[in-house]
Amino acid sequence: MNDHRTRTPRLLANLPDTTGWGIVLAVVAACISGLAIWLNAFAVKQVPDAAVYTTLKNGVAAALLLLLAAASVRPAQVREVRRTGWLALTVVGVVGGGIAFLLFFTGLAMASAPSAAFIQKTMFVWVAMLAVPFLGERLGWTQIVALVVLVVGQFIVLPPRGVVWGTGETLILVATLLWAGEVVVVRRFLRTTATPIVAAGRLGIGLVALVSFVLITGQAGGILALGASAWGWVLLTGVVLAGYVAAWFGALRRAPATVVTSVLVGGAVITGALQALSNGGAPSVTLVAGYLLIAAAVGLTAFAGARAGTLVRTASETTPASVTVDA
Repeated sequence: MNDHRTRTPRLLANLPDTTGWGIVLAVVAACISGLAIWLNAFAVKQVPDAAVYTTLKNGVAAALLLLLAAASVRPAQVREVRRTGWLALTVVGVVGGGIAFLLFFTGLAMASAPSAAFIQKTMFVWVAMLAVPFLGERLGWTQIVALVVLVVGQFIVLPPRGVVWGTGETLILVATLLWAGEVVVVRRFLRTTATPIVAAGRLGIGLVALVSFVLITGQAGGILALGASAWGWVLLTGVVLAGYVAAWFGALRRAPATVVTSVLVGGAVITGALQALSNGGAPSVTLVAGYLLIAAAVGLTAFAGARAGTLVRTASETTPASVTVDA
């Protein structure tokens, strides 16, 4: 039997390719995401041009992920990637690592952090709609209930009547839809390709698209005008982004896309807590109730996903050798 775990990068050799570890990485990605959205709401306002900020931040993250790939990926793993794989990675890089980032951070400069967190966290709904037909994922009753609770929690945290929809929110929604489509492509790609290759390729190729946009639009001069404070924000958010992408893609490699994106919603709780602390006041009882619902739904999703993964693994281990299929 061809065991895909033998292709796991050396730096991640002690991290099994199991659903349980995928969920752990999804929780890590959610925590980083919650912090990142809060930080980026401040950082994007320190750099006059959102495109310049996004390009520089992604450049820092791409450099870190390329270093990780160079240190952990064997040459044979790179040669194993087929031509269609490189084409898929190019699309992922240009759309998910370039265009979507431009749209999101341009919108973030216009919208509030909670609004951005809410819209971006609806990605789990779009991914669930795509994962069933395109990835063959199945939603059990536990997951369906958890998805409904997540939606209710989101509406409590940010009621539709309290949202003033504008250009910023629209740009963030379009970016979220593009990222949802990217999740489906990446999930399939990661089944046969080392995570650092996909992660570095996504931001590396995306960086080429971002730099091209900045040069074509004549915004490159804004880089020279940045002060020490702006560069500090760029470096900080770039490191955070690298950690998020590494954890996010590591989770997608191991766990179903619906489970991973649902767990990611928990980042909204982190963003809300940081927002409350920065405002110097405690959130209202209603907000706390919404965040508790989100946390409970994330926990239920993680439990159901881990249990399903355990059942699948147990079944495969007890399957007679004569009927074992190539994995």
